Amino acid sequence: MLFGALEAGGTKMVMAIGNEHGEILEQLAIPTETPEITMSKIIDYFIDKKLDALGIGSFGPVDLDRSSKTYGYITSTPKLAWVNYNIVGKLKEALQIPVGFDTDVNASALGEATWGIMKGLSSGIYITIGTGIGVGVYMNGSLLHGMLHPEAGHVLISRHPEDTFEGICPYHPNCMEGLASGPSIEKRWNKKAFELKDNAKVWELEAYYIAEGLVNFILTLSPHKIVLGGGVMHQQQLFPLIRKEVKRLLNGYIQTPQMNDLDTYIVPASLMDNQGIMGCIQLAKQELISVS
Repeated sequence: MLFGALEAGGTKMVMAIGNEHGEILEQLAIPTETPEITMSKIIDYFIDKKLDALGIGSFGPVDLDRSSKTYGYITSTPKLAWVNYNIVGKLKEALQIPVGFDTDVNASALGEATWGIMKGLSSGIYITIGTGIGVGVYMNGSLLHGMLHPEAGHVLISRHPEDTFEGICPYHPNCMEGLASGPSIEKRWNKKAFELKDNAKVWELEAYYIAEGLVNFILTLSPHKIVLGGGVMHQQQLFPLIRKEVKRLLNGYIQTPQMNDLDTYIVPASLMDNQGIMGCIQLAKQELISVS
């Protein structure tokens, strides 16, 4: 079988073809421009591939409620050209195949749960820390949806007592994304993250904020594993700092085997940055099964 995968990001769209084993056979990235420009390129890429189904992991917010009139829409995104855009409907109409749909971070969580480091676990979360912060939640064997979908990158955290940076989130002065995303690092220190690799203070503060978010997720979602991806997490020196800070913040309150081995509990993404695409392949497979 052949499945299409579309990782729809705010900066770029990654399109791929894969098989039922999660193998990526070909892949192409294009810039995210207006829907008129971008969608015609996406359709042209997929139209002659003889696909069985397509999976989309999209930037959001998105409507995942199948009973809703706007199911499959990108909704109140800050990318104004894409507000209330029916991305699923457009591609279903053009390609005439089943289309699975979820958030980009939920797709990454699904990729890790199907083929990666979360495989065999009933729960886990995938957190991307880069241009923004997003959290995909895999719970009891399926992706978590509710009133909307997890927007846990905006969980509120306590400001470090020595940090006077105002944050970059236009909605919250002290949310995780506003204080710990890649752009917040750049604005706080006036350099990009990769230029600050040897500045210990940068990563101690970053670990402080990431760990606060993780403790919130541990206490509310109780995941069996936490996977950290995204551009900021390419700074491998962050992992031991984050684990140390999580341990300090929990202060022995949670007593589980995972808490005794944080090196295998809080871990890097395992699929060579293809977890999103591989999750989209799985979304396509699931959609094909559901309509068969």
